[in-house]
Amino acid sequence: MFKTHRYLLAAAAALTTTAAIAGPTCTDAPRDAWLKPEQMQQQIIQAGYSIKQFKVTKGNCYEIYGHDKRGARVEIYYNPVDGTEVRRKVS
Repeated sequence: MFKTHRYLLAAAAALTTTAAIAGPTCTDAPRDAWLKPEQMQQQIIQAGYSIKQFKVTKGNCYEIYGHDKRGARVEIYYNPVDGTEVRRKVS
């Protein structure tokens, strides 16, 4: 009984960790409603960021890895429909 309880706790902890690592969900809108990747990248560059990597996530976000104006590394998720920032991580 105690072993089963431990396995259940371990499984719950693993699921919680996985959910915390996963990126956000940005939109359910169809792709034809999204800004074109080139438009989004131009908007990001005009905001002062350099883009090292640009991709579409499983949560339907545009995600970039790059640097801000001060040179700090950033990971930013954007809503691809309107270009708003959803989540930012600076390191």
